[in-house]
Amino acid sequence: MSVWKKLVTAVKGGANEAAQSVVDSQAIRILEQEIREAKEELRKSDHARTQILAKCKLSQQKVASFNSSIEEYEAHARKAIDNDRQLALDCAQKVSELKEEQAQEQAYLDQFQQSEKQLAQNIQQAKANLRRLEQQVDMVKATESVQKAQVAVSSRHMGANSKMKTATESLSRIQDKQKMRNAELQAAEELATEESSSDLEKRLSEAGIKGGKTSADDELARILGK
Repeated sequence: MSVWKKLVTAVKGGANEAAQSVVDSQAIRILEQEIREAKEELRKSDHARTQILAKCKLSQQKVASFNSSIEEYEAHARKAIDNDRQLALDCAQKVSELKEEQAQEQAYLDQFQQSEKQLAQNIQQAKANLRRLEQQVDMVKATESVQKAQVAVSSRHMGANSKMKTATESLSRIQDKQKMRNAELQAAEELATEESSSDLEKRLSEAGIKGGKTSADDELARILGK
């Protein structure tokens, strides 16, 4: 392969990758648009099914009307047979015509019912597929959001490490200072207590109530007293 062909191939490859990247970045938006279009088509299908059901209803009414007319003219023929054979024949002819029309209308009704049944199955299957696709899109969107958050945290983690280290060291220094200040406060409190106690002992000694320095005369008197 010549250098020129390699260059062209590389350019085509780069263009394809760029195009694919654009498609991938818009994948969720494309899927959501396709879902909206599918819903619109299903709405039209539901409307078409409604029209077929309406035609089925009208056709059923016509078939029922033909059956009623057939029964009516059959009854007329039975009544007329004794008095007017021709009238009975005419009624029989009318019954034959009605039966032909009824059979034709029944064929239409059967076709409408078969079409409606098939359409209902197709619509149901399409709606089930659409629900699954919507669920998948929701999962993809949720996963995409989580991954974006993870990427953001990960990208900031390295840059934040030094800041976090500095902040941690500052926090440690603050805690050490607080511990030292607390120890100093405790020591001051202890000294104040000791000073208060010493002052009390001194006052008791001076009053001759407790302690005090024993003189030589007192000590000698105590010895001789033994």
